[in-house]
Amino acid sequence: MENLRKIIIGIRNSKLSQAQTDNFIKEASKIEDFTNSKTFEVKMITTAGDIHKEHRLDLLGGKGLFIKEIEDQLIAGQVDLGIHSLKDLPATDVSKKLEIICWLRRYDASDALISNTNKKLFDLNPGSVIGTSSIRRRAQILNVRNDLKIKLLRGNVDTRIKKLRANEYDAIILSVAGLQRLNLEDQITEVLAHEYFLPAACQGAVGIQASFESVFKNKLRPINHKATQTECLAEREILKMINANCNSPISVYAKINGDKISISCELFEHNGKKLFSNSIEGEKDQSIKLSQSLGNEILISVGKEKINQLDRLENDFNYAP
Repeated sequence: MENLRKIIIGIRNSKLSQAQTDNFIKEASKIEDFTNSKTFEVKMITTAGDIHKEHRLDLLGGKGLFIKEIEDQLIAGQVDLGIHSLKDLPATDVSKKLEIICWLRRYDASDALISNTNKKLFDLNPGSVIGTSSIRRRAQILNVRNDLKIKLLRGNVDTRIKKLRANEYDAIILSVAGLQRLNLEDQITEVLAHEYFLPAACQGAVGIQASFESVFKNKLRPINHKATQTECLAEREILKMINANCNSPISVYAKINGDKISISCELFEHNGKKLFSNSIEGEKDQSIKLSQSLGNEILISVGKEKINQLDRLENDFNYAP
């Protein structure tokens, strides 16, 4: 690489993005072309989601709030690679000039509860205040504990935990993967069971984005985690089919076991009522067809008009029983 300029990586200005980037650089450094850690230069980019830290994400437009500014710089050639939490990457309205060229090994996709009293979700006192910014998690909470209060919680992971410890909330829900990457697993009270909190599509996964013409696609192939790629593409295919996004109260989770893959999906009303719940299993090399089959089942069962209506939460995000 001595004849090449530094490779510029565009990321969000957060500890979690930095931790994800450190992990990528560590993995990339195992490849002969990237053995010199000085090969990379990290550029912090402020996104719309970072600027509007106190607002409801769905009212800001929802799609691509944490990636658009990074994608703009990729397209303009100002950065070579973008590193994203793949959960933030819309499955629809994707840039036709960019692609995910490398999928890093997925961490635990589950949600985690952190509570001040160390009580688990089903043990929290009625009226306890639980914090989240996720439309999906809000609906899932209401599905199992509609006697709890829900209060909007924005900010980075550290800020959210500080707000909890300052007693602004009794408990909060964050991703296990984010806490793992920040070495904050000791804060977890409970890893929430998928039976009640099936994860969001691509939760726990990190992707490296670049232009279609990027020379780095082949170079990074040795560290591409094929199982993560297969699972995440299967999950994103369902979102694409039903035109759902991060504002939709939907869970999609795929898991490879040997030569098989299972794909589960749940869809909720904003009031917590479950509209759809089913799983499908088959050969992992048929993952996209399996997702399309499940997507068609959702469209038949729920209907496109109803799914489109779920794109917006008309009520206040905060909830009191």
